[in-house]
Amino acid sequence: MSSPKRVGVLTSGGDCPGLNAVIRGVVKSATRFGYEVVGFRRGYEGLVDPVDYMMLDRKNTLGIINQGGTILGSTNKGRFSARKGVDQRVELPKELIQEVKSTFRVLNIEGLICIGGDGSLAVAEQFEEHGLPVIGVPKTIDNDLSSTAFSFGFDSAVACATDAIDRLYTTAISHERVMVVEVMGRHAGWIALHAGIAGGAGVILIPEIPWNFENVCQKILERDRENKRFSVIVVAEGAHLPEGGLVAGTSSGNAQARLGGIGDIVSHELEHRLNREVRCVILGHLQRGGPPTNFDRCLATMYGAHALRLLIQKKFGMMVSYQPPMIRAVPIKEAVGKLAQVTLDNSGVEAARALGISFGDIDSRESLSALGWR
Repeated sequence: MSSPKRVGVLTSGGDCPGLNAVIRGVVKSATRFGYEVVGFRRGYEGLVDPVDYMMLDRKNTLGIINQGGTILGSTNKGRFSARKGVDQRVELPKELIQEVKSTFRVLNIEGLICIGGDGSLAVAEQFEEHGLPVIGVPKTIDNDLSSTAFSFGFDSAVACATDAIDRLYTTAISHERVMVVEVMGRHAGWIALHAGIAGGAGVILIPEIPWNFENVCQKILERDRENKRFSVIVVAEGAHLPEGGLVAGTSSGNAQARLGGIGDIVSHELEHRLNREVRCVILGHLQRGGPPTNFDRCLATMYGAHALRLLIQKKFGMMVSYQPPMIRAVPIKEAVGKLAQVTLDNSGVEAARALGISFGDIDSRESLSALGWR
């Protein structure tokens, strides 16, 4: 009797809305093509002693398309940290790779679908270099993976941040306050940019554009003169302080630094400079939780189905990529080799400047001339 055809799947790194939709997409497609699906728990940790997995089928993945989190669990810590900082690669021990190969042989895994962000796919890249058959699926709310227009989870995070800004907007108007909203994104400002535009923010501070407090204060005072005695400021957690440096906690081992806290610094400084009430709200992990948006459900499901397609075609070492309107494939090494950040000529940045939104980099009165549209 021949052994069953099996495909493995795991979710690694930080959780985000849409992970379960990818799992479901893999399982439903794999079942139709005669594959059994082995779901490894706790990310890559489930691949090695003690090996931890569950068999996935249509029954135990029924109804999970709209659920946040991941039924397989995930971790961004442990033995499989292959990235430190923005671009510093950490080599995985050869003994660890051998353990993974042993698990593949014992469970008859023909290929492993790795759902993760930059750090997690850096692990998949090393797996591929050691001859393990892997397929990558881009997951991150930060949308900082190159080679794909969008990673699932991003739209859901923006929706959460925009909803929060909408709620803060009304209380800011009522009390004539300045509200500072800190959002996630690590070293990329995509969430801040999109949520700031969608929420009608007056100022957006992101990692890619140097800024200073003088220009931020000038924008707030400009709004006061226009009889708009309130302002909403969106600041990305990875935005650099004017004097340089990031606001981050300490990290241990190969773990990346935990960013956060710049919102409080901005609010305290503005309160001191403007002599008025400034409040700060840090959204944190709210942006990772809850059900995925319709867009993320659809994108994640398509990613799952097309990842299975690549596995059947034995196109290992590739990552599914959304290049509107198509789902294509790119080498994993290309996807993790460069951080996708906001550029000064980005259409969103140009539109924001045209709308009068300040990025704190220039005097707001010069924003139109900076566009170069004339």
